[in-house]
Amino acid sequence: METIKLINFIIATVFFVCYSYQFAYILVPYLKKEKPHKPAELHRYAVLISARNEELVIGNLLDSISAQDYPSSLVRVFVVADNCTDKTAKVARAHGAIVYERFNDKLVGKGYALEYLLDRIGEEYGDVFDAYMVFDADNLLSEDYISRMNETFSDGYRIITSYRNSKNYGDNWISAGYALWFLREAKYLNNARYLLGTSCAVSGTGFLFSREILKSCGGWPFHLLVEDIEFTIHNIVSGEKVGYCPRAVLYDEQPTKFSQSWKQRMRWARGYIQILRKYGGRLLHGIFAKRSFSCFDMTMNIAPAVILSFLGIIINVGAAVYSVLNGGGTDVLLQSFGQLILNTCLMMFIIGAITTISEWKNIYCSTPKKILYAFTFPLFMLTYLPICIVALFHPVKWEPIVHDRVRTLREVRGEGNAA
Repeated sequence: METIKLINFIIATVFFVCYSYQFAYILVPYLKKEKPHKPAELHRYAVLISARNEELVIGNLLDSISAQDYPSSLVRVFVVADNCTDKTAKVARAHGAIVYERFNDKLVGKGYALEYLLDRIGEEYGDVFDAYMVFDADNLLSEDYISRMNETFSDGYRIITSYRNSKNYGDNWISAGYALWFLREAKYLNNARYLLGTSCAVSGTGFLFSREILKSCGGWPFHLLVEDIEFTIHNIVSGEKVGYCPRAVLYDEQPTKFSQSWKQRMRWARGYIQILRKYGGRLLHGIFAKRSFSCFDMTMNIAPAVILSFLGIIINVGAAVYSVLNGGGTDVLLQSFGQLILNTCLMMFIIGAITTISEWKNIYCSTPKKILYAFTFPLFMLTYLPICIVALFHPVKWEPIVHDRVRTLREVRGEGNAA
């Protein structure tokens, strides 16, 4: 049993060593200021939206794009209605978008839909656009989103991600768990990376890439279960630096049902395994041969947590079974494993509490819920443990997430009903 306690201590120590630098990230926004932007040039943008049965929510996204303070003549909105069986295409066209309908039950997923959309745009519009912005159909954009992204694009970044907020933070502990994680990612990962001059990471939606990046990638060949992370890592190992725009705010709908959350995070966990298989060698080469901190940072984002969690559970469960079969007790073992879990929960609570306090004004729900969900955040993160284990052995396929929170930007921000 002492051996198991030692192993748990080693796992906890390795975990701390791997992620201690991210605790240092927390200090960066308070110690380092953003550099002034260069004079912004006006660029021409294509907005890309992949939608599957999103008739309920896509209209509000398109309205928020129409309400941008950036010149509308320089923005063209494209929607790929991907295997839709509802009125998504009709609603999108009614809101002024250019819509392409795609039906393919073999090549399924957002990556394939984006590839199709970009191919069609390339055929019909050529090189008319300077850059492309990617959104999910359930998103909403702050009124100055494109203007802010344009400022950072004018600074020379060819890939840019943005501040990912939530439009349904207060629904329940699940939606709040997602939202708090993304707020932490924006404020204390990407913002810190940006201020330090290292590479940030694209996260699902709300990002921009230039025409040159599209050409260098040979289109959109990213079809793993986490195509956003695949896109990020492909470019980082190729020497590209991903920028961040803290003032470009996007509001995203989060799942509220645990069954939905389980499926989505299973896909993410399985996708991280795919990433390691495809890019693990190039990441290690970047770390040791090129001394790339960005490669190290991305590796820490996708590898150690899954591996260490898996090892911790397997070792402790195996030791417990062995002890019972040999007539021994499990008290010491359970105490040691419990301490490991408790320490993890404490660390997650600290992260969640710091993020809640610093982003208080950007969290749109009641004060009691803000406080409550800081305490439930560790539970949300703890549910990743069984998900990571199952993902190692269970095949996962891409499945769409149902979005039904029909809210305008004003409603999300508590400004009353839209006119």
